[in-house]
Amino acid sequence: MCISSVYNYLERVDKPVNISILTVGKLKDKYLKMGIAEFEKRLKPYAKMNVVEVADEKAPESLSEADMEIVKKKEADRILAKIGTDEYVIALAIEGKMKTSEQLAADLESLMTYGKSKVCFVIGGSLGLHESIYKRANELLSFSKMTFPHQLMKLILMEQVYRAFRIMKGEPYHK
Repeated sequence: MCISSVYNYLERVDKPVNISILTVGKLKDKYLKMGIAEFEKRLKPYAKMNVVEVADEKAPESLSEADMEIVKKKEADRILAKIGTDEYVIALAIEGKMKTSEQLAADLESLMTYGKSKVCFVIGGSLGLHESIYKRANELLSFSKMTFPHQLMKLILMEQVYRAFRIMKGEPYHK
C-alpha cells in the first residue's frame, strides 16, 4: 500500500462520515416514520445521519408541462439551498445507474477513502427532480425502472445505506 493510500485511509478513519438524505415532502405515515427511525438508530455507529425534508410545492392533480416545470423548479431551489458545496450528491432517478448493494457499498467506501466524507442523497417529489438537480448531482442512482412513492423510497434508501455500511465492515446481514 502506498503512503498516500495509508494517509487517505487514516484521514477517513479520523473523519466522521456524514450521510444526508434530502427529500421533498413531509413523512406522514406512522409505519414509515418507525422504519426510518429504526435505520437512523442502526446507522449511528457507522455515520452521522442527517435527514432533511423540504416542503413540497402544492399543485393540483392535473398540470400542464410548463406548470410541472415550475413546481419542480421551486422544489429544486429548496433542495439546492440545503446542499453544501463540499457534498458529493447522488440523485435518485429512474434514468440513473442501477447498482447491487455490494456496488453501492464499494462506491461509498471509495468516496470516503478519497476524501468525500459528505454524501448527500436526493429524493425528489411526486413530479420528480428538476434539471438543476441533475446538473448539481455527481451521479444519478436508480433503484428500479419502476416508480416508487418518494416517502417509501426514503425508507428503502436508508436500509440500503445501512446494508452498505454492514458490507463495508464485513459484518453479517441478510442476503
